Amino acid sequence: QVQPVESGGGLVQAGGSLRHSCTASGRTLNSRVVGWFRQTPGKEREFVAGISTIPGRTKFTDSVKGRFTISRDNAKNTVSLQMDSLKPEDTAVYYCAASDQAAAVFTTHSAYEYWGQGTQVTVSS
Repeated sequence: QVQPVESGGGLVQAGGSLRHSCTASGRTLNSRVVGWFRQTPGKEREFVAGISTIPGRTKFTDSVKGRFTISRDNAKNTVSLQMDSLKPEDTAVYYCAASDQAAAVFTTHSAYEYWGQGTQVTVSS
């Protein structure tokens, strides 16, 4: 069983930066596609970014392209989401999710079997 564990998040002013990290207890993330999703009250969980095990294969939702980056550190069994130029509309609970797949980065939450507990990101204007 893979249990993603997130760290990071918090409160930041618009234009600022935050970094999320996701690691896993139990099993490695290194052989799995990992995605980041976010959710605000009353809305569907939204795909933000994902990373394959294939080097260079990443995917981002349009609203974060050019502002967010996603990366792996296999030595640390960690996937990180760097969020720059944050906007108030980025405010949400952010979730790390891991898939049993290794290659394709899917944007639907049903493609991910394992989920972290979520961390709050609040961007003030």
